[in-house]
Amino acid sequence: MSTENTDKEILDNEKATVENHTDESAIGVETAEELSVEQKLEEDLAKEKDKFLRLFAEFENYKKRTSKERIELFRTANQEVLQAMLPVLDDFDRAMVQISKSEDEVLLKGVELIHEKLKSTLVSKGLEEVEVRSGDAFNADFAEAITQIPAPSKDLKGKIVDVIEKGYKLGDKIIRFPKVVIGQ
Repeated sequence: MSTENTDKEILDNEKATVENHTDESAIGVETAEELSVEQKLEEDLAKEKDKFLRLFAEFENYKKRTSKERIELFRTANQEVLQAMLPVLDDFDRAMVQISKSEDEVLLKGVELIHEKLKSTLVSKGLEEVEVRSGDAFNADFAEAITQIPAPSKDLKGKIVDVIEKGYKLGDKIIRFPKVVIGQ
């Protein structure tokens, strides 16, 4: 009997071992399933977070872009009106030169006041004069050459000899290029 008991004990031990392994592997399968479900949910959450962050960043960029466009639109909204006023300002400048030649001081003073008021109003709306003078080097980015003449002196070759019409800019954008004569 002792061999029978021993064999029976061995069989019982093997059965218990197999049952333990079966229980452990069942637990392992459940744990693996739980982890895979949990990992899947975490991956889905990570994807959604990424999607949300990208959408949020895209929206922020959209807001900045539209805000910048709106500011630019407000800045240049009066461009057409200011461009229409430039010939009037030119005529006023020419009139000032002729009136200053007259001897009527009261007329000169009154016209100067009106001229300064017009210029200050246009400047307050963002209009600036493009600074170009005789003797400056010619730059096609900031001036328009309407003609070339023989340079009166060697130092004026390739430089501005005369400014025919003033140029103006609105903010950083040139709305009318100055018209100049350059020396050849």
